[in-house]
Amino acid sequence: MKPILLQGQERSIMQIKYNREGELLFTVAKDPSGEVLVNVKEHSQQINDIQLSRDMTMFVTASKDNTAKLFDSKTLEDQKTFWTEHLVNSAALSPNYDHVVLGGGQEAMDVTTTSTRIGKFEARFFHLTFEEEFGRVKGHLGPINSVAFHPNGKSYSSGGEGGYVHIH
Repeated sequence: MKPILLQGQERSIMQIKYNREGELLFTVAKDPSGEVLVNVKEHSQQINDIQLSRDMTMFVTASKDNTAKLFDSKTLEDQKTFWTEHLVNSAALSPNYDHVVLGGGQEAMDVTTTSTRIGKFEARFFHLTFEEEFGRVKGHLGPINSVAFHPNGKSYSSGGEGGYVHIH
C-alpha cells in the first residue's frame, strides 16, 4: 500500500487518532494551518492531547488553557469542562467508569524554580458527569506529559518530563 501524505501543517503535529471505522482522522497541531474540515475552537490556548472513548462516542482534549474538555464525537459539541490551576498536557477517559484522568502541571521550563508541591505534578481524577475532582495521585517530579488507562480499566499509567512511566 502506498502511503498517503497529508500536507498543510507548518508546525509540529502533536497527536493523531482515528475513529473506530477509520473514516475520520483527528489531529492536534501547534498551528492553525492545513486543510480544515471542521474547526472547533472551544479552548483558548494550544491543545496538547486528544483521546477517544472506547466506544468512540466522545473524546477528551487537554489544553494549555488549564482545562480538559469532553466532546460528542458526532456533533463536536462541548459537553463538559474540567478545570485545573495549571496547564493540562494529557487527559484520558476510563473504559469502565465515568472517570477522566488529567496530567500536567506547571510549564517544564519553570520546574527548577518550584517545589513539587507547588508544581502540581499529580494525576487528577474527575467524575465525568458531575465534573468534580475526587482524587489525586502524586509521584512525578516534573510535569506529567501523558496519561492512559489500561484497556481493562483496572489501572492507568502516566509519563512525565523526568523520563519515568508510573503504572498505577
